[in-house]
Amino acid sequence: MNLPIQKTVSPAPLVPTSWEPLRQLRNMLGWDPFAEMSPYLLEPVPMTFTPAFEVKETGDAFIFRADVPGLKENDLEIKLLGDRISISGKRESEKRDVNETYYAYERSYGTFHRTFTLPAEVEVNATRAELTAGVLTITLPKKPEAQAKHIVVKAERETKVKA
Repeated sequence: MNLPIQKTVSPAPLVPTSWEPLRQLRNMLGWDPFAEMSPYLLEPVPMTFTPAFEVKETGDAFIFRADVPGLKENDLEIKLLGDRISISGKRESEKRDVNETYYAYERSYGTFHRTFTLPAEVEVNATRAELTAGVLTITLPKKPEAQAKHIVVKAERETKVKA
């Protein structure tokens, strides 16, 4: 008994060559999957720019460091008044094109202002600030009288008495 040879034909792919399922769902159903991931957010929460600060004390200075990526020297303002240092700045938002589709918009923009109380032993006139690779470093040297002094300990030598 001769059975006919059957060829298996694979069905045409259902997926287009540039498969973008999220875009297709959004276009077909008007459904935004990213909005579904956070249903508790009815309105977008405005993100504010708040740089992270690190403040440390060394033997001869107080050092403030802040991550301020994207800021230039002109975007920052540092003021010393009495026993306080105020650091403020602004990161401008980029122009958003209406014709572009954003799936995530997590970068923050806006102004920030931080104030720190300084100890009395700071030498205000010798303060330095520099901006390198998106990191602001402010160095506030201590007054000479406030710096730790190293005191050498001397041992009393024993004198031998000859008898």
